[in-house]
Amino acid sequence: MRSLPIPPDLKDFARVLIDAGFRCYIVGGAVRDGLLGRPVSDYDAATDAPPEEVRRLFRRVIPTGIQHGTVTVLWKGRSIETTTFRREAGYSDGRRPDRVEFGASLEEDLERRDFTINAMALEPLSGALVDPHDGRGDLARRLVRAVGEAAERFDEDGLRPLRAIRFASQLGFEIEAATLEAIPAALPRFSGVSAERLRVEFEKILLSDEPSRGLRLMEKTGMLAVALPELAACRGVEQKGFHRFDVLDHLLASVDAAPKDPVLRLAALLHDLGKPATRVEGSDGVASFHRHEEVSARQAAELLRRLRFPNAVQDEVVHLVRQHMFFYEEGWTDAAVRRFLARVGPSKVEALFALRLADAAGTVGAPVDPRSLDPLRRRIERVIEAEEALGLKDLAIGGAELAAIGVPKGPAMGRLLAELLETVLDDPEQNTAERLLRIARGIMPKYGITPPLGGVNAGGQAAEEKP
Repeated sequence: MRSLPIPPDLKDFARVLIDAGFRCYIVGGAVRDGLLGRPVSDYDAATDAPPEEVRRLFRRVIPTGIQHGTVTVLWKGRSIETTTFRREAGYSDGRRPDRVEFGASLEEDLERRDFTINAMALEPLSGALVDPHDGRGDLARRLVRAVGEAAERFDEDGLRPLRAIRFASQLGFEIEAATLEAIPAALPRFSGVSAERLRVEFEKILLSDEPSRGLRLMEKTGMLAVALPELAACRGVEQKGFHRFDVLDHLLASVDAAPKDPVLRLAALLHDLGKPATRVEGSDGVASFHRHEEVSARQAAELLRRLRFPNAVQDEVVHLVRQHMFFYEEGWTDAAVRRFLARVGPSKVEALFALRLADAAGTVGAPVDPRSLDPLRRRIERVIEAEEALGLKDLAIGGAELAAIGVPKGPAMGRLLAELLETVLDDPEQNTAERLLRIARGIMPKYGITPPLGGVNAGGQAAEEKP
């Protein structure tokens, strides 16, 4: 296992504390990842200096959690979270200690940490490793093991059971038996974790090399049913036909096959959420899932809102889930290709294709040939090169021109514009102001609007009646 090189600016930071008569250690994830040879960008420090002394010694300090002994030192382009050695007692909210005592030793400070692989400290100047719980040995054994009694660590912070699973997924480790066995009993405490904290760990699982590893551990321990019940409901929903797996295993295989992108991984995991609710078994024993993509999109939207994902992520994922059931055939007309593009959006096509490939890989349990999408991709490229109208903004007229011929703003105008777009998608040559205004005038009565007397000119103005 590797030693951890300490950047010179971190050594300079430590010297400020040491020269003032205090001790300073690098702790937490930086030590763990450095020993594993993984990239390290963020460094946390632990010291016996009280928070007030840290603030006195450094010019730029943010009191991020000063009541718990934590400040953030801004040092030579870094943000170093610096925490005073402490003891903790009482965790009534399942997250923060009720009481913090400073003046602890480094060893006492490390005892309060979650897992042995996170309970190591490195002296920056000498490179000496302090490892009272054999975290380095657990790294070599590829184990996630709680410090001391797992049940006690999990009761202190309800997020820790999910963090154990996240580390196992992210690092490709196993969870030590006693630590794994303690997770089901900790689920009541876990159920009180805020959606924001849960989302952060869930995203890290999704972006690991093999997300299914963590998701299967969540299922095994009962955590999946607590945190993501819609996903847990997919277990045992058989599909047959081309599918090798039930719906849950299909989704897990799909998310493993998707590119390492948060939106694509979420879309791959959630694209068939609606299958349990839409499953109908035919007389031949083959199940169908009519319009499951619509139900899946609604359930995905609710799940993402519940976990407080950003609105932009919610919108992208739900859009991909709703559009994932497309079936291209060579017989598609050019108008069909334009409608596909208008529905999906040119900027979303490649993401939808990536989801399709992940979905297909999750169906057969093996990678699929990406060239299968090339025929549709080539036709899309031709449509885009032709600069044909694909959305309302591409029409030769808009609301102002329709208002000029008597169309009131509101739902009727929106429906009329949508019909004009359908006309142009069928026949791009109709996309001129003169033709669209003529068509609009002809269909206005259908929407309860009386056209103006006389014709309309190309600018949308009603033509004057001749005497």
